[in-house]
Amino acid sequence: MSAPQAGPLCAFVAMLRVEQASLTERWMKAVFRDDVLNDSDKLTYEQLADHLPNVFDEIGVALENEDLDKVEPAIERNARLHGKMRWRQGYRVDELVRELELFRQVLTGAVMQFAEAHPEFTRRSEERARYYIDEALSFVTLTSIREVMTERDRKIDEYTGRLERANHELQLKQHLVSDLYESRMQITRSVVHDLRNFLNVFSMALQLAARTPSKTETALALANRQAADMKALVDELVEYAVVLRDADTVAIEVFSLRELFDELVASCRPPVEAKGLRFATSFDGQLAVVSSNRLKLKQIALNLLTNAAKYTKTGQIGLTMTGDGDDHWRLRVSDTGVGIGQHDRERVFEEFERIAGDDVPGVGLGLAIVKELCRVLDGEIHFDSREGLGTTFEIRFPMVLKLKD
Repeated sequence: MSAPQAGPLCAFVAMLRVEQASLTERWMKAVFRDDVLNDSDKLTYEQLADHLPNVFDEIGVALENEDLDKVEPAIERNARLHGKMRWRQGYRVDELVRELELFRQVLTGAVMQFAEAHPEFTRRSEERARYYIDEALSFVTLTSIREVMTERDRKIDEYTGRLERANHELQLKQHLVSDLYESRMQITRSVVHDLRNFLNVFSMALQLAARTPSKTETALALANRQAADMKALVDELVEYAVVLRDADTVAIEVFSLRELFDELVASCRPPVEAKGLRFATSFDGQLAVVSSNRLKLKQIALNLLTNAAKYTKTGQIGLTMTGDGDDHWRLRVSDTGVGIGQHDRERVFEEFERIAGDDVPGVGLGLAIVKELCRVLDGEIHFDSREGLGTTFEIRFPMVLKLKD
């Protein structure tokens, strides 16, 4: 650790401390003008600049000592507080990253202005100043993001806990409900378990952001989408029994099939290839947008892909989206797994039915859920299978889902 010394960096730090108020004002104006930072409009001056003075001080100490280790504990403490506060204030992760990037830009601009006004502030001094500012704010950004993710995980656990308590109460009242209603509740518990698939992708996105800074934007986009999907699923599961009835309502949205396809590939390729399987994918470039329920379509595909991976030890898993005339499109998932015997074909879509032994995980609800979701989305499902050679499931969906009366 270097000892403090007088010099160009110390002179620059002195300027930062004198100009702290004006630099803070410059940053706040940039924040309020930025199109990405919609949630900043809801904050007061004090709320927006809550931990900025502390960050200024810590960066100043790091520049004076030319050593980040000295201030790392303080930076981490304030970054965690900052991330937790922004989560409570409703910030998205991309907004958190953006406001800290704007802060970095303000400080970098201050470095340039100082260098122009002070000839003794050499290019090397300017580079050192930029280095310590970048390193400090990168650490602040990463720590704040981790804190936001921790808060999200806590919220997800809270939702899951509520569902588990609700399901426990329903179990205690089994003698008051019919066999069908009891079956639906077991499906709810199974789908809660399937949320782990989303959490795994969420975790991989965070690891990608931490290990490969150049891919942070991609990782954060994937993490945000996974978090949004998890929250939407958990919210829907509270009333899942109602959703499964004939009178349920479906939220229809217009979305890109290509984006859904890419998301499925990104989510499923790692676990498929981790088993030593090839993941063969194909997308019809003529497909554009559809009007349906994106989340339920994703559930169908994930259930089929997860099921295929469970029952396949060698070979490949296939995912294909193709057009079918002007009004329909097809989703196809194939595998080279154990296949389905002739005597099992009739009960393949029944609840709690499985075609393999206990060495394959699951409770036999995946295809039952697929069948029910296909009914809701007006999908026609067919499958072809040969025992020992594999299975192909193909579903024909409308390009525009119409609400049923």
